[in-house]
Amino acid sequence: MKQEINIVVAGVGGQGSILASHIIAEAAMCSNDTRREHFKVRVGETFGAAMRGGAVASHIRLGLVESPLVGSGRADLIVAMEPLEGLRNAAKYLAQDGLVLVNRASIPPVDVKVGNFEYPTEDMIVQSIGNLGGKVVFIDATNLAIKAGTAKTVSVVMIGAAYASGLIPCTEEKIKQSIENRVPAKFTKANLDAFALGAEEYRRITNGS
Repeated sequence: MKQEINIVVAGVGGQGSILASHIIAEAAMCSNDTRREHFKVRVGETFGAAMRGGAVASHIRLGLVESPLVGSGRADLIVAMEPLEGLRNAAKYLAQDGLVLVNRASIPPVDVKVGNFEYPTEDMIVQSIGNLGGKVVFIDATNLAIKAGTAKTVSVVMIGAAYASGLIPCTEEKIKQSIENRVPAKFTKANLDAFALGAEEYRRITNGS
């Protein structure tokens, strides 16, 4: 395992970015790697101004780390619940050869709605992240969440995709257990189904790539 793994989970308020980061962190804390001397799990959160669309980003740092916040250009993985927030966070945090997972459904911020800013197309996002030396995979997380039983499971669909990427150092059993620990019991099945659909979708998209 690498000395450290840095993950940023980004979105807007209400999409479950913080929940997703805590699920990932809890699963990582229960992994065998955390039993190594000096291995740590750190979680930090940042909140944007409401006038910018309520941007939320959670940082997860795993390994021989101290600070809870990912440094500029250090994120191995960015999990974006919303495309523009994925691009914004990639511009600041994405490492060379880093991966950005993006939920395809957009939530335009106020500055886009009033015509002060043009929302980027998927091609623009792919090109911009490619220019940073990274890779982007779009996931239809909102539709998959609805398929799982409720649109509120978007963040867990994205966790499934992130797990399938191989960049989260924990077993499937541990991450499912963490999901069960963090969501209301009546939504357990929907969230576990969402996790499975996200993982399956990532593998379908990247098969042979």
